[in-house]
Amino acid sequence: MKKIVMLAAVASFALSTNAMAQDGKAVYEKACKTCHSIGLAGAPKFQNAADWAPRFEKGMDAMLKSVNNGMNAMPSKGACIDCSDEDYKAAINYMAGK
Repeated sequence: MKKIVMLAAVASFALSTNAMAQDGKAVYEKACKTCHSIGLAGAPKFQNAADWAPRFEKGMDAMLKSVNNGMNAMPSKGACIDCSDEDYKAAINYMAGK
């Protein structure tokens, strides 16, 4: 019985780690770097304050809406279908150098 409980606990933890927030750098490396490193199709460039300032003026909610719905050439969810809003916030702040 103890083995079954332990296996269930390990399985539960393994499944829940996907729901845990990822750090901004990890999300950037996984899903954002290709476009944001060079500003492809008008994407704000990585740690370029001038590119990010107007977006931050609109607020984080507006940026999250753009990520979730897609914008210009960026697909919805920004090519990170398993990312949460918290993951996106971390990636946005990382890319903006905050």
